[in-house]
Order: sequence, then structure tokens, then C-alpha cells
Amino acid sequence: MKFIELVLQNFGPYAGRQVINLSPEENEKSAPIILFGGMNGGGKTTLMDAIRLALYGQRAQCSTRGNLGYSDFLTQCVNRHTPPTEKTRIELFFEHIEYNQVIKLRIVRYWTANPKDGKDHLGILDGEWPDTALAQTWDEYIENLLPLGISNLFLFDGEQVRELADLDTPPPLVVEAIKSLLGLELVDRLSVDLDVLVSRKRKQLAGAKELADLDEIERKLNKYNDEKEAVIQEIHNLTNQSHIAKKNRQQADHKFLSEGGKIAGEKSQLDQQLEEAKEKAQKQRQSLCELAAGTLSLALIQPLLIEAEIQGEKESRWQQAQAAQNLIKERDRRLLDRLHQLQLTAQKIKQIKTFLDVENQTLAEDIGKPEEFRLGVDAETLKNLSLLLHHQLPLEINQAENQLQYLTEFESEIDSTERQLASAAAPEIYQRLLDAVNEAKDEEIKIKVAAEIADRKKLELENAIAQIKKDLAAYGEEFMNRKNTHHIITSVAKVQKTLQLFREKLTLKKLNKLEIQVTECFRYLLHKSNLVHRVVIDANNYSLSLYDPEGKPVPKHRLSAGEKQLLAIALLWGLARVSGRQLPVAIDTPLGRLDSSHRGNLVEKYFPSASHQVILLSTDTEIGKNEVEKLRELDAIAREYLLKYDPEQRQTIVEEGYFW
Repeated sequence: MKFIELVLQNFGPYAGRQVINLSPEENEKSAPIILFGGMNGGGKTTLMDAIRLALYGQRAQCSTRGNLGYSDFLTQCVNRHTPPTEKTRIELFFEHIEYNQVIKLRIVRYWTANPKDGKDHLGILDGEWPDTALAQTWDEYIENLLPLGISNLFLFDGEQVRELADLDTPPPLVVEAIKSLLGLELVDRLSVDLDVLVSRKRKQLAGAKELADLDEIERKLNKYNDEKEAVIQEIHNLTNQSHIAKKNRQQADHKFLSEGGKIAGEKSQLDQQLEEAKEKAQKQRQSLCELAAGTLSLALIQPLLIEAEIQGEKESRWQQAQAAQNLIKERDRRLLDRLHQLQLTAQKIKQIKTFLDVENQTLAEDIGKPEEFRLGVDAETLKNLSLLLHHQLPLEINQAENQLQYLTEFESEIDSTERQLASAAAPEIYQRLLDAVNEAKDEEIKIKVAAEIADRKKLELENAIAQIKKDLAAYGEEFMNRKNTHHIITSVAKVQKTLQLFREKLTLKKLNKLEIQVTECFRYLLHKSNLVHRVVIDANNYSLSLYDPEGKPVPKHRLSAGEKQLLAIALLWGLARVSGRQLPVAIDTPLGRLDSSHRGNLVEKYFPSASHQVILLSTDTEIGKNEVEKLRELDAIAREYLLKYDPEQRQTIVEEGYFW
């Protein structure tokens, strides 16, 4: 299947008639990507809704429909500047292969504001000729080409991928799409058809009373089935509402934080914290003052004290040397007296005296004298000075530095707390923000409670349906005596058991193929190729489990937000590949919260390979200048369009070209 052309006339922000060529072929060259650029609110999502609406009409899951009825939704889609004489119109021209032949069809839907019959008018053109029969059976026809159940796997947006990435198990829509792609719904449908067959056979065999009882039981069964379908639809609606409520609550929380609501709520605690910090800072200042009042102030003249210590030591050494020199002279005198007593010759005594005089002279010269003898300190004073300089003063300086560091930290804490208090919201703004947060939380809780009640009701209905089926089976055993029909009824139970076994084995086989494809896609997209070796899909709830090369589980919380988003894209990509259908892929706001590395992988590896036709609807910050130039280098872009939005007229015009 391939989209060739989309025509919008007075649809949403698109005034007048605008024709968009979607063909991936241009001048005998083929490239998969059709790139649309537009700012938020400029009409990108409207293009996606137009494709869905053209294909599925009233069944389309459009983003802006919500709980609106189809008539109200169509009225909402009419451009505000539409002349009274003109209609709103969507045309989707596409081609597909049928019995080895190329079939080209144009879907045409048109309507006016407040349509009388509550729906649009559908026309199908085969070439230039209307095909009335095909228009009447269009829903069945499109289900064979692109079933509604799997359309979200091919036509999706970044928000859908982000929600899928954040959930531990896929949402019901994705689960149903998985079952549809794997062919499991055929088994379920066959089981239901067998129940219908057994019901008919029972009616053939039952008497009047049994027939009345059977009718009553089947009436209850049909009633419970209808109620179950209604509850399933309610659960689906509540799931959508829950996502919206969660998003609103997150926005309220973010606004509460960004506008100072949280700080305003903690004001009394912050005030107390500020006072404590100021008190600690004051204590540190007082302690520093006490230190400064003692010997610490001598640190200001520490160089002079060191100089005094050096001078004192010099003078002390000189005094000691002088005392020693006097002792030596006294010894020399006694030595000479002794030599005279020994009656040495005068010549020898003179030589010895000369020698001693020379030695004493040399010693006196070696000792020298201080240039200035100004201190005259005693040994005790010099010892105290040394103790002050080398022990007491360094200790007090270290204490002062530590206390100064503490003071700096307290002052930083004071500054930080005062800045926080300055950014606190005013009381009236705080109350308004708090009310918005509480209201969003209450709405989210209310929807969750309603969803839990609906789930319990669904379980009760399933139990009631199971009990009724048991009652019907009892009728089959108790009252059905005709051999052939009874054989059919009893055989159906065996067939259904076999079908259940077949379904389980088929599920495992199909899921194994899907696991291989998802693993291959995820590893291809992920730049950490050794992080995940295998992706396993649970056969019951279809949740994903990751395993490393050693076979150990990889907790999902270890993945970054971008990696989770790549895993969600890998799941959608793997499902599309397993389906075997050659279908276009359309992606709205495709890059979300991916970092540059993951964004590059997605641009280079996924977009050019996702399908033979890939329609991308992006803002200027998602597929930016670098990304679009990379795609151009890869020759992956067939056409580029820019959605130019006029905020005053609230209208969008489609022009060729991109932001750059």
C-alpha cells in the first residue's frame, strides 16, 4: 500500500483546497521519507487525523475527537472561514497490489457543519469512475488492507511512543493489535462460532421447557456479553482519561514547582533553617573573635617574630661562644704555668704560646660578633618564642581557617535559603497553585477508582458468563439425547480444548518470531549494543523483559528515558515487520525526549528503513538542521513540506521546502 496524494479542503486550519503530493517517487528516483515541518499547533496532528478519517470514517481514532459524537466531531473539523456554499472535504489517493495488479483508489469524504444525518458522505473512485458497491462495503474492504486494530502500529505519534515506553505492560490497544497481527483473534473467533453452533444444536434437540430455559440462559448470556463489551469500552475510555489526567497532574506539579509553590509550602521550614544557619554563623564569628583576641593576632607580625627568633638564636650562640672562649684562655694560662714548672726551654714555651695565640685568634674570628647586638634575650624567652612560632600559632591559624570555612558554608547556606524564600510564591498564588495540584490529583484518583470498579465489574461479568456456559453445558449433558447432534455438542468441547492448546502453542511460536524481530530492531537502534542481548515477551500480558549477554535480567529502570523510547519504537517496528504487510508509516513528533546519540540512531537507522513510505511530521527542534542534512546526505527524503501557520487568521498553508 502506498499513499499518493492527500487533498484537504476547509479541514481544520487548512482553508480552501490544498493538494499534497505524498508519492515517494520523484523524477524516476525513489526515497522513503515525506518530511513535514511545522511548529506546535500548526496542523501536523491534523494531517494525521485526516489520513485516519479518510480511511476509517466514524471508526477513526482521531486525536481531537475525545468523547465527541461523530456529528459533533465533523462540525469541529470545519474550518472557521469556510464559505456557506462550500463543503469540508478530504481525499486520500492511494494504490495497493491486488491479485498481482496495481489498484489505484481515491477515498472522498465531504460534509457540512452540523450534518443532518450525523455523518459524512463517502465516495470511492476507481480511476475516474465512482465505485458505489465498494463505497457501501468500504469498512470490510479497508479491514483487509489496513485493519483498524493494527493502524496504530503504522500511524502513530511521539506521545503514543512515550506512553508505551513508560508502561510496564502494553496498553489494551497495543495488546489487541499484537493479537490481531499474530492471528490469535481467528482462534478466539472460531471458539465463539463453535459456541453459536452448539447453541443452535441445543435448540434443535431441546423440548419446549428446555427451549424456554435455554432461551432465558442465552438471553442472560447475550446481556452479559453486551455489558462486558460496554465495560471494555468504558475501561478503554477511562484509560485514555487516565493518561490525560496523569499528564494534567504532571503539568500542575511542574507549574507548582516552577512558580514557587513548593517553596511557599515549605516557607516556615525554610525560615527556621535560615535562623539556624544565621545562629551558627554568628557563633562562628564569635569564636573567630575570641581567637583573634588571643595570641592569634601575632600572626599579623609572624615574619617579624621569625626574624627576632633568628636574631635571638645568633646572639645566644655568640654569648655561649664567648663563655667558651674565656674558659679556653684560662686553660691556656694554666697550661703555660705547668710548662714553666716542667723547665722547658724558653724557646719551646714561646713556640707553644704562639701556637695557642694563633688558635685563639682563629677561634675568635670564627665566632665573630653580631652586626647588631639589639635583643639580649635570655634562653627562657627564646624558648617561649620558638614554642609560639612552631606550635601554638600554627595550631590557632589552623583552627581559624577551619572555623572560617564553616562560616563560609553557613553564609552560603544563608544565601541559598534567602534566594529560595525570595522565589516563593505569594500566599494567594500559592493557594491557587496548590488547589490546581489537588484538583488534578483528585481527578486522577477519581479516574483510577472508576477504572478499578470497571475492572472488577468486567471480572464479575466474565465469571457470570463462565457460569452460564457451564449451565449450557449441563443442558447439553442432561437433555441432549439425539446421537449425531449430541456427538457434535460433545465434540465441540474437545475441539475448544484443542483450540486452546493450539492457541497457546501458536502464541509461543508467533511470539518467538516477534521477540527475534524486536531484539534485532532494538539492538540495531541502541548505541549500547552489549546492554541487551535478548528481548522476551510474556505470553500472558505481553510485557517486555530484557536480558544481557550472560542471560541475566536487565531491569527496565536501568534504561534511560531515551532508551525506553527506542524499545517502544523497536516493539512497533518489530510488529510491523512480523505482520508481513507493506504499509506506509506515519509518525507525528517522532523524536520526543531522545538525547543526541539516540536521536542520531533513529534518524540514520530507523526512518530510512521503517517502510517503503515514511511520513514524518516534525517541529524545528526535533528534526533540526543537522538531522535533515543527514537525511539528505543519505538520499532518504523524497519530498519536503513546511506548514506555515498564521496565528491571527488561525490558518495553515502547505508550502514546499523545510525550515532549512
